[in-house]
Amino acid sequence: MAVRDPAMTDVARLAGVSHQTVSRVLNGHPNVREQTRLRVQAAIAELGYRPNRAARALVTGRSQVIGVVAQNTTLYGPASLLAALEQTAAESGFAVSVGSVRDLDHRSISAVVERHLAHRVAGIVVIAPVESAGEALERLPKDVPLVTVDGDPHRPMPLVTVDQAAGARAATQHLLDAGHRTVWHVSGPSDWFDSAGRIEGWREALTSAGAEIPPLVPADWSAAAGYRCGQMLARMPDVTAVFTANDHLALGVLRALHEHGRRVPDDISVVGFDDVPEAAYFIPPLTTVRPDFGAVARASLEMLLTQIESVSGGALRRTIAPTLVARRSVAPPPRR
Repeated sequence: MAVRDPAMTDVARLAGVSHQTVSRVLNGHPNVREQTRLRVQAAIAELGYRPNRAARALVTGRSQVIGVVAQNTTLYGPASLLAALEQTAAESGFAVSVGSVRDLDHRSISAVVERHLAHRVAGIVVIAPVESAGEALERLPKDVPLVTVDGDPHRPMPLVTVDQAAGARAATQHLLDAGHRTVWHVSGPSDWFDSAGRIEGWREALTSAGAEIPPLVPADWSAAAGYRCGQMLARMPDVTAVFTANDHLALGVLRALHEHGRRVPDDISVVGFDDVPEAAYFIPPLTTVRPDFGAVARASLEMLLTQIESVSGGALRRTIAPTLVARRSVAPPPRR
């Protein structure tokens, strides 16, 4: 007689829990006590249990796949978020289907969401860092489990985001604490929520310190834009501290300052945002702000699973604090 494969009920019996609890552990649900989770995982390992994903899809009407909508970009922040989401989903037993769009507008987002729904995804995560995505998301069906990442903080939708303002305040305060009278800011694109949050935090830090708020220096996210802005700032002898909205902008600023003979950090201090892998190898190594993309991905998945499991009382908003990484691009201002 053939020996049957272990079933979820066998795991539940061995662990001394209900099969619903086993299901929650398999799905990475947050509302399971750690001791219970470990007991279930031990029973799974002992029995060699493997969940039948095809059968589960037939029973629930949904697959073990999470649909992701993301802009087709190589920018470090969105790309890192996507990679973290894929890893976190895999650790919780889900696969990820990514729908990339050129523009985050209503037509593009709706088309990708419809494709995801046609494949019966368990839920959808939209990386929506620009203003154009807000209206499109509000038009989506209300019964779809959905979480936005880095979306519009003013819309009443489930949202997980990096605390951009807190990161900018920390960067600006770090420069003020070094003795600089004020801090110039090279911003990102005006339609990005990340950019708006970093401008807000920069202004808040200067206002709290009673420091003068210099004119904003607008840019995009590229090193080329940072270089152009840096050429202007390098010609201004009163500029001693610059906070850039990302590390690629900082790289361009550093190049321009070097070409004009302005030493970093002896003459001008520079702080970036994102902590790209290369930031530690800039000349000088760049002080920057590090978002916790892994924590954003985990919070997004937890929020989505709460909706999928129809558990009431879940949070509609999670804000993840970034960390200042101090290196060697900040020093006290030069003596006049």
